[in-house]
Amino acid sequence: MTPTTLAGQSPPHPIRGLHHFAWRCRDAEETRHFYEDILGLPLTHVIRNDTVPSTGEHCPYVHIFFRMADGSHMAFFDLGDGIAAEPSPNTPAWVNHIALRVDSDAALDAMKARLEAHGIAVIGITDHDGYIHSIYFFDPNGFRLELTTELATQPTLDGYRREAHAALAQWTEQRRSAAHA
Repeated sequence: MTPTTLAGQSPPHPIRGLHHFAWRCRDAEETRHFYEDILGLPLTHVIRNDTVPSTGEHCPYVHIFFRMADGSHMAFFDLGDGIAAEPSPNTPAWVNHIALRVDSDAALDAMKARLEAHGIAVIGITDHDGYIHSIYFFDPNGFRLELTTELATQPTLDGYRREAHAALAQWTEQRRSAAHA
């Protein structure tokens, strides 16, 4: 299945990948230490401003970027008030997270050991249906991270893709039926 387009519209331009994911942090240096010194993501850019370029709002901040091997970034805003982003009150703590890819189970094991050596509690290694292996932990801001390595072979991934729309349709129908019952 391809993305739907309205009559007369051309298909959307392809999205090439993630440039950055941004989150609020309570302390830029504490966050730098975690992402650069512990996870190994180099600090590659810092934007310091008193005005938000997209809104014109006065809000002094520093915006810090950590580059991953594929060129994408984890980024954080420190608003200078020592406050971290609050978790969503209607969502379990395990739901909202970002998963970062590592090369292998050996890399996953090594990162788990490294995190634990720094006193960071780690959940896993968890097997997700033969698709991926993952570990889970929180950064100093309470943001949940997952490190993962893909296990599935290309034929298995192709099968997942072929079945994805039908599986989602079944879930949607089940939820709608339950809501109307």
